[in-house]
Amino acid sequence: MMEKSREKEHVRTAVANKITVDIGYKSLNKKGEELCGDKVEVLHTGASHILILADGMGSGVKANILATMTSKILGTMFLRGIRLEQCVETIAETLPICRVRQVAYATFSILQVSDDGSAYLVEFDNPGCIFIRNGRQMEIPKNYREISGRKINENHFMVQKGDAFVLMSDGAINAGVGDLLNFGWTWESVAEYALREYARTSTAMHLASEISQACNDLYQYRPGDDTTVAVMRIGERHLVNLMTGPASRKEDDVRMIREFMEDETAIRIVSGGTSAAIAARVLGKEIDVSVAYTDGDVPPISFIDGIDLVTEGVVTLNRVLGLLEQYTRDDEIDENFFLELEKENGASMIAKILIESCTDLHLYVGQAVNEAYQNPELPFELGIRQKLVDKLEDVMKRLGKTVVVRYY
Repeated sequence: MMEKSREKEHVRTAVANKITVDIGYKSLNKKGEELCGDKVEVLHTGASHILILADGMGSGVKANILATMTSKILGTMFLRGIRLEQCVETIAETLPICRVRQVAYATFSILQVSDDGSAYLVEFDNPGCIFIRNGRQMEIPKNYREISGRKINENHFMVQKGDAFVLMSDGAINAGVGDLLNFGWTWESVAEYALREYARTSTAMHLASEISQACNDLYQYRPGDDTTVAVMRIGERHLVNLMTGPASRKEDDVRMIREFMEDETAIRIVSGGTSAAIAARVLGKEIDVSVAYTDGDVPPISFIDGIDLVTEGVVTLNRVLGLLEQYTRDDEIDENFFLELEKENGASMIAKILIESCTDLHLYVGQAVNEAYQNPELPFELGIRQKLVDKLEDVMKRLGKTVVVRYY
C-alpha cells in the first residue's frame, strides 16, 4: 500500500535563521458608536511584514470609511512596491479634506519590517511609535519631510530579536482627559506603561490588550474617542511538534516516533491516549498519569520522559481549537483570556504553547480509525480526528504560524 503523506506549508513569518514577526492589535469604539473610526491592516509580502494603523476623522461610520479606505489604499500600494510619495498623493486625491476644520481625512502610521531585519517607519499625525529594545525605551529620531503639503516622519533602521513597537491612535494618549486625568494619558505615560507590560507579556496581542485595557480603565469604560493599540514584536523561530493518532499501519509507528522526536530543539506534544502508549512503547519509557484533575471538562495530562506535554486527544484538542479561535478575534481578548491560558489543564497548556512559544508547527497525524470516536451520538467534532487537524491547521495559519502536516 502506498504511504499516504502530505505536507502543507503557509509562510507568514520569516525564513529559517532570520527574524520572526508577531503582530496583535486591539480597538475600543467611542462610546455610543457601533463602528470604530480606526482601522488596522496587516499585510505580508514574500519577504516583509506590514502593519498599518489609520485613524479616520471624527467617529462612527464616516470615520470608519475614511480609515478603511486610507489603510486599504496604503496597503495595496505598499504591496506593489509603490513609493511613499505616490501613496500619499493618491490618498490626498482620493479622500476629502474637512471643509470646516481644514484638517486631514485620516492620520496613519506604517511599519514595515523585512525578513533581513531592515525596517521602515512612516508616521503622519498619529502619536509617535513606542520602541522597546533590551528592556529600555529607545528614541526613534525624527526625520520629517513634506509630501503633498503634509509633514511626514520617515525612518529607516534595523530591528533586533526582542524588539517591540507600539503604534496607537490619539485615543490612547487622550484616555482619561477631563475625568481621571487633567490632560489625558500622555505619550510618556503610555510608553512607561508599555515598557512595564512588555516585561511580563510574551506576545504582541497580550501587550496590545494590556495597554488597551489600561486606556479603557482611564476612560471608565466609556471611551471618549476611538482608541487602537497595535503591537509588533520581533522574535526568533520556535518549533512545536504535535503528534496525534496512531499510524494506519502498526509497522509505521517507529518511523512516526523517530521523525516526531528528530529535532531536539522542538517542543514536543503528544495528544491522545493511544498515541501516548505508542510513544512510550517505542521510546522504552513509562507513562505517569497526573493525579491533578483541575478541570472537569478536560481530561488530566500524563508524563513521558523526553516529551514536554502529554494530553488526551480529541476532547482536549477541541477545547484548544476554541481557545485559538477566540484568540483570532481581538474583541474577545482580555485579561481573563490570558488567565485561562495559565490554567494547568491540557487544553490551556497546549493553547499557551501554540500562541506564545510557536512560530512553526509540525503536525504528525496518524490515520488509523479509532472506533471509540465513530459513535454517531457523539458530537461531530469528536467523531473525526481529521476535521480537528484541518481546523487546527487553518487557525494556526490565520495566527501567522508556519504549518507542516505529515500523515502516517
